[in-house]
Amino acid sequence: MPKSAAVTTPSAPTTTNLLHWTTISPVLALIALALTWGRDINGIVVGVIALLLGGAVLAAVHHAEVVAHRVGEPFGSLVLAVAVTVIEVSLIVTLMLSGGAGTSTLARDTVFAAVMITVNGILGLSLLVGSRRFGMIRFNAEGTGGALATVATLATVCLVLPTVTTGEVGPVFTSSQLVFAAVASLSLYAAFVLTQTVRHRDFFLPVGSKGKPLPEDEHATPPSNNQAWSSLGFLFLSLVAVVGLAKVESKSIEEAVSAAGLPHSFVGVVIALLVLLPETLAAVNAARRERIQTSINLALGSAMASIGLTIPVLAIATIWIDTPLHLGLDATQITLLAITIVTGVLTVVPGRATRLQASVHLTLCAAYLFLAAVP
Repeated sequence: MPKSAAVTTPSAPTTTNLLHWTTISPVLALIALALTWGRDINGIVVGVIALLLGGAVLAAVHHAEVVAHRVGEPFGSLVLAVAVTVIEVSLIVTLMLSGGAGTSTLARDTVFAAVMITVNGILGLSLLVGSRRFGMIRFNAEGTGGALATVATLATVCLVLPTVTTGEVGPVFTSSQLVFAAVASLSLYAAFVLTQTVRHRDFFLPVGSKGKPLPEDEHATPPSNNQAWSSLGFLFLSLVAVVGLAKVESKSIEEAVSAAGLPHSFVGVVIALLVLLPETLAAVNAARRERIQTSINLALGSAMASIGLTIPVLAIATIWIDTPLHLGLDATQITLLAITIVTGVLTVVPGRATRLQASVHLTLCAAYLFLAAVP
């Protein structure tokens, strides 16, 4: 089974040194998380937490690269996408259990933010970086098209249909509809993972300028199994620290958002941006090495996992959570989702892209962020 160093940089170390900054940063971040969890912070502490948060993000990218180098594509990109999403789901459930204003739409706002940031922001930035460096960039249209179709179906079933169904008043599912959406989401996500990693794995491997699979990376020796497992553990710790510190900083973010006159829902956008930083950096690193397919795997895989794993967990969580679950998008969000899907199809079909496609996706991401700030 061929392996590729999907998102590994030439200088990325393949060993896990316990005294290296990539192992110290997540530990310090977790200590800070334990000391500040549930407490009000301000002033210098906010700045220190922000620095530790940045260190945890960079550490997560490093360890994801080590794991990806060991297992190859498409497994490497799948590791980071699933890890981030699992912790993102935990954060949503935790905030919903705490109650408060805006929790009924928290899941919808967070998931939709993740979809728009990944499909337009991460994808667009990766295409821009790749096209600036290599000109015309290529990827597997078969695998990418299947991934986009899965994202579009999941988003429609879980985020659009609640707005138009009539079983309940408002943008919510009935209990039976929510169960159906959860089972459908999990089944479709599982089917995609099976396709990506087993039956049609070659559809998701990076290709070069002539459309041929890229050879094994010769810049770095693949890490051993022990090193990969160690990095996987530190990746998990780093992601826990990223999400936890993002929540610790959330009150300061809420105050800043309120002071700027922005709607409360924009807090979810800011936190989503923080949580998705590891995937963004990993995708850009891959694009710089002409591994555009890896960048696309990360972007679309993250969007897919954000829906396909979140909705089933929330469906179960509603047994104990009294807060109503408003999943349906409003008219503006549905419009943005529709043009994103159409644009994504036009980007994917040729199997190649230029700076123009990158600019279109980045413009859509900017439009989403602007309208989230100024509804």
